[in-house]
Amino acid sequence: MRAVVQRVSGASVKVDGQIVGEIGFGLLVLVGVCQSDAAADAGYLAEKVAGLRIFEDQAGRMNLNVTDAGGAVLAVSQFTLCGDVRRGKRPSFDDAARPEHAKEMYEHFVAEIRSRGLRCETGRFQAMMSVSLVNEGPVTILLDSAKLF
Repeated sequence: MRAVVQRVSGASVKVDGQIVGEIGFGLLVLVGVCQSDAAADAGYLAEKVAGLRIFEDQAGRMNLNVTDAGGAVLAVSQFTLCGDVRRGKRPSFDDAARPEHAKEMYEHFVAEIRSRGLRCETGRFQAMMSVSLVNEGPVTILLDSAKLF
């Protein structure tokens, strides 16, 4: 699984012009599920996201995780994170999980985040979504459960 994690002062996701998920201060997490991903990958990614110390403490150092900072998570499924552009300019999505498997792993990731006591809003799986955010810092972190980066 792959994730793009952004520290935000606010983020929302709309489907057909209606807000389906929204948070204030916290993390926007774009989640990509690849074919070989399993429940352990979702658990690993959730643990990383929940534990990322990318919020400032009283001394101004990035030393707090989203729970310590009192934030929430907005998780949005994004299969394009499993795209491969090593050859040519048009992405190949051959490594992206089939929708049934991707939905199961995405929902498992969300459940893992919630099991850590975090409020987690979501987008709508397989819908055309419009995501809005205000990235604070900006702070953006890339995660990969296969530890490719």
